[in-house]
Amino acid sequence: MKRIISIIILTAFVAASYAQKADDILGIYFCVDPFSKKQSQAEIYKAKDGTYEAKVVWTNDIKGQDQVGLVFMRGLTYNAEKNEYQNGKIQYPGKKGTYKSYIRIVDGGKTLKMRGYLGVSMFGMTVDWKREDKVRPAPTK
Repeated sequence: MKRIISIIILTAFVAASYAQKADDILGIYFCVDPFSKKQSQAEIYKAKDGTYEAKVVWTNDIKGQDQVGLVFMRGLTYNAEKNEYQNGKIQYPGKKGTYKSYIRIVDGGKTLKMRGYLGVSMFGMTVDWKREDKVRPAPTK
């Protein structure tokens, strides 16, 4: 009986540490648009289905304020073996189509390497996102 209880406790501990590791991605990140060079912040959060999503929470572009709240990345799942988030889909505002994506956390959790691509990852672009503590104030005219 003690052995069964020990196995249950160990299994619960392993499951909890896996969830903690997967949730390391949660937070606010500063990024620069690779096409327009505009600055923004994205929030990565856990969706109701357990995957991870990202939405725009700040932009320095006064004309782009309508994009605040836009969910642009969906479906990220954590792959513990590769220590990366995979299967993401990005819908880039102003661009046709949907890009695939994956993310790796680097620099002790301070930076995300987000790779967006069409088809195979070789045909894509990697963008660094820097972790920040809070959402920046909206720009004024």
